[in-house]
Amino acid sequence: MFFDFKNMFSGRQIKKKMSHPNSLTLYRVAAIPLIVILLLFPNKLCTFSAAILFSAAAITDFFDGYYARQKGLVSDFGKVMDPIADKLLVSSTFIMLVSHGWVPAWIVCVIIGREIAVTGLRNIIAEKGEDVSASNLGKYKTGFQIAAIIPLVIHFSYIGINFHAIGTVFLWASLVFTIWSGADYFIKYRRLIQIR
Repeated sequence: MFFDFKNMFSGRQIKKKMSHPNSLTLYRVAAIPLIVILLLFPNKLCTFSAAILFSAAAITDFFDGYYARQKGLVSDFGKVMDPIADKLLVSSTFIMLVSHGWVPAWIVCVIIGREIAVTGLRNIIAEKGEDVSASNLGKYKTGFQIAAIIPLVIHFSYIGINFHAIGTVFLWASLVFTIWSGADYFIKYRRLIQIR
């Protein structure tokens, strides 16, 4: 079987592939190593650049889902990769913040542990043919996590604004919603969990 390289690399084909919602998900994944590298050098320029990059990546989370639903481009790849990309982005950035001592490690353990546990539960839910859409509590949790990470990554004070303190307030709020939404998932779907 021969590939049509001329068609594959034509301007129209590349534009079509790059405009697909899944491309935004892949951009989010591609941003992760760049954010990690920037945070290896915790100075004002690198942390501010990492915060901008994280913000842009987080915004794509809204647009890829919205665009996929509006254009009827929902795919199995997107359903699987979209939440994984979110969790990788948030978890990687939190781990880098812990490495600098800017965030308590135990809070990040709770957040990442919840993500892994709920992902496992959602797999069970999907196998049973139930709806695995994110709950409102889960959406609030994600919102507060993003709201916490951006100022925590900036870290330094600018024009008298203590970004780290702002991020810490949102971090505690995200912790509350992390635990609350995780417990809500397990209570709501406890009938599907069979321990033998």
